[in-house]
Amino acid sequence: MLSMPLRLRPGDDLRGAIEAVLREHGAAFVLQGIGSLSVARLRFAGRPQPDVLAGDLEILTLAGSVSPDGAHLHMAVADAAGRVSGGHVAPGCIVRTTAELLVALLPGHVFAREHDSGTGYPELSIRPVPQASAS
Repeated sequence: MLSMPLRLRPGDDLRGAIEAVLREHGAAFVLQGIGSLSVARLRFAGRPQPDVLAGDLEILTLAGSVSPDGAHLHMAVADAAGRVSGGHVAPGCIVRTTAELLVALLPGHVFAREHDSGTGYPELSIRPVPQASAS
């Protein structure tokens, strides 16, 4: 496992930027993230569409897996009154001042999202990277 700190800048789409930076790595986990957002789009448990939260928001936690075909991220944010909301991170979460993340790169693995008939959703598939044979 290799660790990689990552900083996102004002105006960045949180999920889009994470996916773009980590797409080439094959397998990664966002271990933790903090920072601020001006807009959060979170899909709450059991709901089909994300809700939009706007204003000065603090990222309290951010974690999840990233594969070449997308991310599965969960986040908790607090608004200016200290109310906390959390859920699945959808595209359109906009960084206000900064987002600071610690990412674990897993070069010995490849992640993919594949349909799981038991859940009905694309779920994480984990495979080892094939070793090159010595000639």
